[in-house]
Amino acid sequence: MPLATVRRAARETVSGLPREFWWLWTSTLVNRLGAFVATFMALYLTLDRGYSAAYAGLVASLHGLGGVVSSLGAGVMTDRLGRRPTLLVAQASTAAAVALLGFMHHPVAIAAVAFLVGMASNASRPAVQAMMADIVRPEDRVRAFSLNYWAINLGFAVSSMAAGFIAEYSYLAGFLIEAGMTAVCAVVVFLKLPESRPVALDTGAEKVPDVGLGTVLRDRRFMGVVTLSFLVALVFQQGSVGLPVAMGSAGFTPADYGMAIAVNGVLIVVLQIPVTRFIQHRDPKRLLVVSSLLAGYGFGLTAFAGSVGVFALTVCVWTLAEIVNAPTQTGLVVQLSPVHGRGRYQGMYTLSWAVASLVAPLMSGLVIDHYGAEWLWGLCALVGTVAGLGYALLMRSLPDEEAVSAETVSAEAVSAKALAAEAVSTEALSAENVPAPQAPLAPRPEVSAG
Repeated sequence: MPLATVRRAARETVSGLPREFWWLWTSTLVNRLGAFVATFMALYLTLDRGYSAAYAGLVASLHGLGGVVSSLGAGVMTDRLGRRPTLLVAQASTAAAVALLGFMHHPVAIAAVAFLVGMASNASRPAVQAMMADIVRPEDRVRAFSLNYWAINLGFAVSSMAAGFIAEYSYLAGFLIEAGMTAVCAVVVFLKLPESRPVALDTGAEKVPDVGLGTVLRDRRFMGVVTLSFLVALVFQQGSVGLPVAMGSAGFTPADYGMAIAVNGVLIVVLQIPVTRFIQHRDPKRLLVVSSLLAGYGFGLTAFAGSVGVFALTVCVWTLAEIVNAPTQTGLVVQLSPVHGRGRYQGMYTLSWAVASLVAPLMSGLVIDHYGAEWLWGLCALVGTVAGLGYALLMRSLPDEEAVSAETVSAEAVSAKALAAEAVSTEALSAENVPAPQAPLAPRPEVSAG
């Protein structure tokens, strides 16, 4: 491909997005560049602290449980308090909790603080996604979510490599560096990101309906998407929970697993942007059907893997599904979310992934122990097929993207009309309270009586 074509493609990929998006993107990248603790936590507990693998698994589960607990609460905060305050609270709390975790020695204290870290770190996700939906035009959202997902994976790839070197020097240094970089993210949000939450004012304009968690739960169409998201997430989670166990049981070394799973991060960094350029104007519902099937059968093919090379090929298949699914799924959630309920809707969507992160280790462990790894990969293929069929059925009731975008623009216009009405009302009130000039040729300065 000519260099000029590559440059033009890169320019088109990043052009047209608002400055606020890039500050939010930068915050995401810095946060992921400092995500050391998740990478070496199990090694820290088993090798440095001498705890059992079972205890390390318990701590990981409590960390995931914290994310489940905070998902809905953070969504409510995002809508009530605003995107910016929620981000600041989440990132400041994460920085403090991660630093505190590095100084904990008692097993109960470690488990308790790990739970707090899971709560705090997961609380920022609904706010980030809602703010991104607020500040980016509807036609650019898939591209924006894709760029954000690319930043997450680029940061994770770099931090994963750096975590090993930092752990050799000092595990405590890893905790403190992550806390410091998370604090930097909070500073970026405080200095560079204004509040983006749409404002609804009761000024005689159209009234925006209230959105509560009950509204989300009663939205059958959206809850169908959340359920399918959970199924797909359950499959993707097997890359980090089922695959290493299955490869270990088959006699492969941790280094072999590392080589196979590294393909996932490399492909996402290399292909995320060009694939997004290819899919961004295509029907998201069909893309979700295809990505669900690719994910299921990509993991299903693992049953036939007998070498590191074949394992890597299966990783290529489900990674392509991940590249397509992640921005498309997030964009669909935004399309189905009312403007003034984006935080709650994103919180429910985040909950589907948090619950999957809890269920997936239990599922993989039970299936492998009782039936063998081949049954796990067959189950993944079945779950992917069910998810694909589910999306195909939902396609009949989901509105077209253009229709949903029109509804979103209309709702945002209500907020704009309300603000305009408030401004006109304020000007009129000021005019009523301004004394009339006594002489046309020498008017007195206007003085507000209020």
